[in-house]
Amino acid sequence: MKILVCGGAGYIGAHMCKALAAEGYEPVVFDNLSSGHRHAVKWGPLVVGDIRDRRALDDCFAAHRPAAVIQFAASIEVGEGEANPLKFWNNNVGGTVTLLEAMAGAGVTALVFSSTCATYGIPDRMPIGESEPQRPFSVYGETKLAVEKALAATAKISPLRYASLRYFNAAGASPDGEIGEEHNPETHLIPNALKAAAGIGSAMKLFGTDYDTPDGTCVRDYIHVMDLAAAHLAALRLLLDGADSFICNLGTGTGLTVREILSTVEAVTGRPVPVEESPRRPGDVPRLVADPSFAQEHLGFFPQYSDVGTVIRDAWNFHKTRWSLAP
Repeated sequence: MKILVCGGAGYIGAHMCKALAAEGYEPVVFDNLSSGHRHAVKWGPLVVGDIRDRRALDDCFAAHRPAAVIQFAASIEVGEGEANPLKFWNNNVGGTVTLLEAMAGAGVTALVFSSTCATYGIPDRMPIGESEPQRPFSVYGETKLAVEKALAATAKISPLRYASLRYFNAAGASPDGEIGEEHNPETHLIPNALKAAAGIGSAMKLFGTDYDTPDGTCVRDYIHVMDLAAAHLAALRLLLDGADSFICNLGTGTGLTVREILSTVEAVTGRPVPVEESPRRPGDVPRLVADPSFAQEHLGFFPQYSDVGTVIRDAWNFHKTRWSLAP
């Protein structure tokens, strides 16, 4: 069975394709390679195209006839969204609307959508349940919420059935070291902390030390990328079996501060992490921690790799090979 993975050459998308292939599916990657990597497409064909290009999508659906779509393709860097909002609205919202139109034209009715905890903004309660009010604090979160609304409106008047997965901080790499996080520029905490520990480049910038948290740094819920892929697989199976649309948080329920992550990086690598304290970034919120109970009940999803030591160890094993570091 073929599954179209939009953005499948990117970080989470590539791990999704690895997981799909392991379960007997054939992932068909549709990616414009603006931030993804051709070398990360290992488990099925690559169609180079942009989700805003309806003709390219129509051709892809006609050629491969996928049974369902998993949509990762998006602009994701929060700071860039604040500086260039029209790019995010055009790519994240416009692109997914075009994808929905192409799906309808091809008669494909099942979609797993990569959403985000950023749709919640600054929550009233912690941990965050799916019914928490959505008040995005960033352009990135606003665009993902807009897509969620478009999905709900479309599903009311069409056969579309979707799973909107609001996940928290994806991290780690495949345990075998085959693929991992390769953003350029890299803005995520763990790879940047590892880079600083490896002595590559300058000290790691620590954005914001005056939040109302135990040590003044942001609190986040880190989930291993292979656990995310497993949750997407569970959602896909439900939709292929005819389940109704649903929304689901994907996280561990455990929050860690930035300084706690840095301490674990030092313990795993045996190296100090030089830090440069910097002002807060626009769009960042103090705390984001998931209530994972719905995912446990609805998907049967219990993370297997997401303890922080495993997350950082897998990421380190991937990166130190790329950086040709001595063991």
